[in-house]
Amino acid sequence: MELTLLGTGAPEGLPRPGCPCAACATALGSAARAATALLVDGVLLLDLTPGAAFAAARSGHSLGGVRQVLLSHPHDGPSVEVPAGLPQPGRVPDGRELALLTGHRVRAVAMDHPGTGYEVVGPDGERLLYLPPGGAPAGLPEEQPAYEMVLADVVGRPDALARLRATGAIGPTTDVVAVHLGHEVPPGAELPRRLAAAGARAVPDGATLVVGAYEDVPDVPRRTLVLGGARSGKSVEAERRLEAFPEVLYVATGGTRNGDSEWADRVSAHRERRPGSWSTAETCDLVPLLAKSGPPLLIDCLSLWLTYAMDEVNAWDDDEWAGGGERALRKRVAELTDAVRATRRTVVAVSNEVGSGIVPATASGRRYRDELGRLNAAFASECEHVLMVVAGQALTLRG
Repeated sequence: MELTLLGTGAPEGLPRPGCPCAACATALGSAARAATALLVDGVLLLDLTPGAAFAAARSGHSLGGVRQVLLSHPHDGPSVEVPAGLPQPGRVPDGRELALLTGHRVRAVAMDHPGTGYEVVGPDGERLLYLPPGGAPAGLPEEQPAYEMVLADVVGRPDALARLRATGAIGPTTDVVAVHLGHEVPPGAELPRRLAAAGARAVPDGATLVVGAYEDVPDVPRRTLVLGGARSGKSVEAERRLEAFPEVLYVATGGTRNGDSEWADRVSAHRERRPGSWSTAETCDLVPLLAKSGPPLLIDCLSLWLTYAMDEVNAWDDDEWAGGGERALRKRVAELTDAVRATRRTVVAVSNEVGSGIVPATASGRRYRDELGRLNAAFASECEHVLMVVAGQALTLRG
């Protein structure tokens, strides 16, 4: 089954007319995107958008063979004039199936947001799923076979991918393509980097894809370290890297700090930001978690784990440090990094970068700074992907 994307943008397109934002200002040339529309094998058009006929011609196709036009957006009819020769656009009721004379079968998938999703099965059995902007499937079966291709609003609704992964509808070989890209997307190289973290990719308008092409599926990193200073956005970046996956275990190493209301507010803000399907473990015992199989781990953060480890070996006392505390801490760090090297789980860890700031005034402060630098370097050496977050912007150091 062959799929041509006549557009890959949000309903308003990218750039949005009259918008001065950074994403719109840089969406020039091949980065510009018309409203999303899909041409399947030249016979099925999913969403009729302005300029669809010209877009088809630019990609070397024609709409002359289209036998069915289906709408996914929540409106009742096309927002543009229907080109001569095209059938009148329609919509399949949720749960109903439409069979075309060409051998294609289309089933409408119910959404949790106004609009209609479509499952398309080709004459040879290939399956693709197309979701409308802002929508995620509702009422999915507990288990189902993986689609060969999924086209969805990955930036706006990453939880849709999590739901599909939870049921098996997205598997290791599913090609996930981001569509409905509007001016909420990050400009420049940040978009493909963010999509790759979700196991998805973007393609330019006019791209023709073969459903089931495995070589185009991004490889999600097994281990990622996210570094940054205070309030740099490092925790948000780490959470973003896993929000398209279900059943993430959030490992909080800071504890509850009973009686500290400011810390409680921080913990509450983190919890409210995380998807409801995630679970939380408050522990610094990271090695057993890394050794077990299970869902992805988000460890936030290594700097608090180091504080705990230094407390355990009494590293703040000079005599204890010289008498064996340093060796004991080195052993704990080695055990942790060995566990990271051997783990089979997907891991995203957060840590503070404090070595670029003011030199601490105390010996214990300088000791902590030095040990955190060593820990970060050792942990990073075992990761496929290392990021530095500055002012909310993620800079790739490795991967």
